[in-house]
Amino acid sequence: MTPYRNTRYWLRDFRRGGRPRTKKEKFNQAHSQLRNVIERAFGVLKARFPILDKMRRFSFTTQKYLVVATMAIHNFLRRIRLNDELFRRFEDVGLEVSNTIEMNSESATSATQHVFKPQDQTFMHQLRDQVANELDLLVGV
Repeated sequence: MTPYRNTRYWLRDFRRGGRPRTKKEKFNQAHSQLRNVIERAFGVLKARFPILDKMRRFSFTTQKYLVVATMAIHNFLRRIRLNDELFRRFEDVGLEVSNTIEMNSESATSATQHVFKPQDQTFMHQLRDQVANELDLLVGV
């Protein structure tokens, strides 16, 4: 699900410009916060398992299984070792992922090599609007 275009997105924009004022800004802020958490989690996995960072040209199915297998191993290691250097390194909540990734559908399409059908895009836009409306009610303006 993509953030709203032409609306503040990056966390530092909210630090400089204050709290989100519209439901679109609230959605984008929540999207950006969640994206940072996910990026840090993948940073830990890539640091622990370099194969994920420099993935050879495996089939999509093989890539999927590699990610699931490394996550399972990682979760096992987390259970038996409470102090994990990699998690300490990536736990900094202030750490923000790079904003060099373009937030538009063209780069998203080229990054994933997947073209969505118009009805899929319509569904995702409606779902995004629904989430934004619910966030707006939950948080208030």
